[in-house]
Amino acid sequence: MTTPEHSPLGKHTAYADRYDPSQLFPIPRQAKRDEIGVHEPLPFHGVDIWNAYELSWLDMRGKPVAAVAEFHVPATSPNIIESKSFKLYLNGFAQEPVANTAALSALLQQDLSRAAGAPVMVFIREPSASKHPFGDLEGESIDALPVTIDDYGPPKADYLRADANGAVVEETLVSDLLRSNCPVTGQPDWGSVQITYRGPALDREGLLRYLVSFRTHNEFHEQCVERIFTDVMSRCQPERLNVYARYTRRGGLDINPYRSTERGLPNNLRGARQ
Repeated sequence: MTTPEHSPLGKHTAYADRYDPSQLFPIPRQAKRDEIGVHEPLPFHGVDIWNAYELSWLDMRGKPVAAVAEFHVPATSPNIIESKSFKLYLNGFAQEPVANTAALSALLQQDLSRAAGAPVMVFIREPSASKHPFGDLEGESIDALPVTIDDYGPPKADYLRADANGAVVEETLVSDLLRSNCPVTGQPDWGSVQITYRGPALDREGLLRYLVSFRTHNEFHEQCVERIFTDVMSRCQPERLNVYARYTRRGGLDINPYRSTERGLPNNLRGARQ
């Protein structure tokens, strides 16, 4: 079974320290996409960027090697990879001899692509050569708006409004108040979100209320971002839209989903909370 309740989440786990690709647990995307009305062809382009800070293996002399890895899972993949299973899989290399970084990269790409159901890009770097510069999401913060809020879930798309009779604007709005919960364990997932669009001006107070209404919502990171993208497109009808969330790490992994009406990749900037 590949439903969340059958994943390793919330269960006692024996942490193996040898290579075991069976640890990876794929979860189909389509059930949640059906819930929000997303079907083929997808209404967005996108990628899930994972950063791994706890990757280590043994060289052929038995000496440990430490590295930082970056993974790009395309939004077109039929599956997401459950994060605890990803952590267990990566931890399995701790006592595994590997010939070199290229061999490890090829093995990771093979296993992750099989689990995701589509090609996954893998980048491995020495910690000193890591290209994860610090930087907050660019844009104008809406968090200081003097808004009274008493609704913390489930997400309410009705809060989203745009001035259909006003001028077309291009702007980037950000919030650090995104919070949702793991659908299996109930543990909180904390994140920052950036919304860049061209179209009728979004009502900022309504947008903030909408984002805060995820606060007690149970959904994986990738699903939350697709819900935000779909709701903004449906309710506000921008000409262009990018939604990018940067979540804080758990178990040495952070997940950063990006969905856009346009092709391309976002900057993989490491936020202050990451």
